[in-house]
Amino acid sequence: MSGTWFTLRWNDGAVEMLDQRRLPREEVYLTLRDVESVAQAIETMVVRGAPAIGCAAALGVAVAAARSDAAELGALRRDVHAAIDRLAKTRPTAVNLFWGLGRMRDELERAAAAPGADVASVRTLLVARASAIVAEDVDVCRAIGRAGLAVIPDDARILTHCNAGALATAGYGTALGVVRAAFEAGRVRRVLADETRPFLQGARLTAWELQKDAIPVTVIADAMAGHLMKHGEVDVVVVGADRIAANGDTANKIGTYTVAVLAQRHGIPFYVAAPLSTVDLATPDGDAIPIEERGRAELARVGETEILPDGVPVRHPAFDVTPHELIAGIITERGVARAPYAESLRAQVEAAKAAR
Repeated sequence: MSGTWFTLRWNDGAVEMLDQRRLPREEVYLTLRDVESVAQAIETMVVRGAPAIGCAAALGVAVAAARSDAAELGALRRDVHAAIDRLAKTRPTAVNLFWGLGRMRDELERAAAAPGADVASVRTLLVARASAIVAEDVDVCRAIGRAGLAVIPDDARILTHCNAGALATAGYGTALGVVRAAFEAGRVRRVLADETRPFLQGARLTAWELQKDAIPVTVIADAMAGHLMKHGEVDVVVVGADRIAANGDTANKIGTYTVAVLAQRHGIPFYVAAPLSTVDLATPDGDAIPIEERGRAELARVGETEILPDGVPVRHPAFDVTPHELIAGIITERGVARAPYAESLRAQVEAAKAAR
């Protein structure tokens, strides 16, 4: 991955983020110095993608601690808990948000309970934990990429939906982590990127970052995937995930379910690539995953141009759920989980906990 850009990071007491709304035309970085700014950045999709949202939430907690004017531990704990509550209300579907907040809450309680703990020491430990979560995410993505090599054939034409790349993580990517690892191994002929209406994450973001890394990419309209599959132009599908239920049902960007159905119809393997932090064993199946509904503007406009008649309503679920039976495998940092997912995913999660 090119080292000339980054998705998000901690720098000099603030959170720095690439404003993904302005890609590919402008590469603009924002400096966020309070938790409300971080929360709004998540809500307005300055940053998006489940792992990146989890990292952003952790950094948001860190900035709240760093900027708190609390003089004693009780006041600092109240400020940090208020920040966690605010960030938890930003986007409901991506479970990594709550995973990141949970790790920061645990760190707060552990640091505050340590012998000799004071405001300064707790602040320092919270910033260190958030930075570690960001660094860990990059390592996890690289491990996902290595694991995914097992399912990518030589000279592969890989279809992906939305953006599950370095822009959706702290770096390297999940689905695009698999693509990057396969490209480095000389196995990729071309990536086909669904444009991914209405926010155009495929056209704007996946194409941008793959072009940056000189990985061959062609953008297609969402409606073209079935036609290309029928004519033998797709070998494998790899997508990311925002939440994976205990049985393997997977929530991802709206349109993913359609791609999975088409892939099954044409005998093309459909894989999900995601960190174990996206696996939610407390959610039994896809019916229990909350689906975020976003507003009219993203669907009614392309850029600044209104494309719908005034007064015509829209439906805008931001995600859909792909049933587990359509998924050939779920690629995590622990390897490729296969059906029955209720067993294989739990085994991977438990192995990861035991290794900590």
